[in-house]
Amino acid sequence: MVLEKITITGGLDKDGIPEKIQRLDIEAGEVLAVVGPTGSGKSQLISDVEQYAEEETLTGRSVLINDQPVNNHKGKTWPRFLVAQVSQNMNFVIDMSIEEFLLMHARVRAIKDPLSTIKDVLSITNQLSGEPVSLSTNLTQLSGGQSRALMVADVALISSSPVVLIDEIENAGIDRLQALKILTGQGKIVLVVSHDPTLILMAGKRVVMKNGGMDKIC
Repeated sequence: MVLEKITITGGLDKDGIPEKIQRLDIEAGEVLAVVGPTGSGKSQLISDVEQYAEEETLTGRSVLINDQPVNNHKGKTWPRFLVAQVSQNMNFVIDMSIEEFLLMHARVRAIKDPLSTIKDVLSITNQLSGEPVSLSTNLTQLSGGQSRALMVADVALISSSPVVLIDEIENAGIDRLQALKILTGQGKIVLVVSHDPTLILMAGKRVVMKNGGMDKIC
């Protein structure tokens, strides 16, 4: 079953008052920027999505898949992890080559043509990063920018997570606009959490958080 959209239904803010936004639809291939000052509730909103919230979290929000609660999709299997994350602080500590890592991930995900897929992942990695890498490059030798570029490419082509969180990557050393285009081109829903106006404006939709609640959409 293909994820066409997720819907966040409104709950309560930190004062127990119903959120101003009671329904937020995010379509496949769409970029949503989550904005607001520190403590406004950005992290909790992301957490609700990650947990497939069903009114049991602090906010009382629910997350719907294709307009239905997750439990209503009987016989359908959704990824264990709805959200894959690419953050500013990302480095590998595992001692293996890029090729070994990608092949292992591709086989775990039952990718039909893993050898061809990992070549495509490498190509995207080098599009996003100004420092080219090869399949034989060891993961521990990657710079921060190279690591993030590799993970964006991996998430786009191999990961089963239909939602991608781009968390504070304004100084990430990758082509951010191209990264968003690649992810949305694969039908991913992209959530952007950032204080960078340029990155926020790249999003097609923005939800403004205030006092723990969804305050407005712009």
